[in-house]
Amino acid sequence: MKKKQLSSKTTLFLVQGAMIAAVYVALTLVVSPIAFGPIQFRISEALTVLPYFTPAAIPGVFIGCLLANSLAGSVVLDVVLGSLATLIGAVASYGLRKHKYLVCIPPIAANTLIVPWVLRYGYGYPDAIPWMMLTVGIGEVLAVGGLGNVLLLALDRYKKVIFRSSAA
Repeated sequence: MKKKQLSSKTTLFLVQGAMIAAVYVALTLVVSPIAFGPIQFRISEALTVLPYFTPAAIPGVFIGCLLANSLAGSVVLDVVLGSLATLIGAVASYGLRKHKYLVCIPPIAANTLIVPWVLRYGYGYPDAIPWMMLTVGIGEVLAVGGLGNVLLLALDRYKKVIFRSSAA
């Protein structure tokens, strides 16, 4: 591959990832009252379907979650494990990119399994872990399964324009 092509692809990857991270942070902080806690609806989690379109979404949603949790004043356990849950979901979604309607499952599962433990041991919420798995899971199903699939369908039509793999 020519040096100029490699540079263009790298630049495009970085820009796409940075834009996704910025949108994730903005969406999380704008609706922060409902984006945190045992009953949460994080609209930004809809972006975890974006690895279907581009691998740049993997670091994008991870860094976005890391920054959003940090800027919101979350405890260290939440910054680390909450962001890791989003990363796990994004990586697994990328792995399922050949199955469009399955890409929403990994982020839902990762957050449903990890975030309740963060809520218990990072924030001291007294609710039972299975109960928090249910409440966090419902929020994830609504955000990722609902809004994420709407986003997936809306962007799928224009994926070759929005998520092109190399600069023209």
